[in-house]
Amino acid sequence: MNFKGELVMELYVHCDPALEIGDMFDGNKKVIPIVGGSFEGPNIKGEVLPGGADWNVTRPDGSSEVWARYTLKADDGTLILVTNQGKLVPKPSAGEEDKPFNFKEDMYAYTVPSFEVSDEKYNWLNNSMFIGTLDLDPKGVHLHFYKIV
Repeated sequence: MNFKGELVMELYVHCDPALEIGDMFDGNKKVIPIVGGSFEGPNIKGEVLPGGADWNVTRPDGSSEVWARYTLKADDGTLILVTNQGKLVPKPSAGEEDKPFNFKEDMYAYTVPSFEVSDEKYNWLNNSMFIGTLDLDPKGVHLHFYKIV
């Protein structure tokens, strides 16, 4: 089965330094505070509000799980809740050569965002399925969310 995706928004999510919880039975846990940012797509744009976070677990095999919850504020004032869950997995070739680690080249990073919004104008966010990509940015993370069509 093939999936097609339609870009609905690009996000720049700014983060503060991680709060290190420490090593637990299932990996190293940390909480990454979300402190702002922006988003824009063909039919929507606005800001990422401070107050969310990413609860992150890095496993001994080098993979990570992310679970982030935060709020978007569209330019028209509409508030949109986002829950974004995903995995970061080292590519098989990562670490084989004597070269510095490069996130974009050495990791697969995909997420499954979901949205909650009460405004009918954005009801398509409630009733669609999405997949996301994640890359590191100097201030936090750079995400692309695609609607599965």
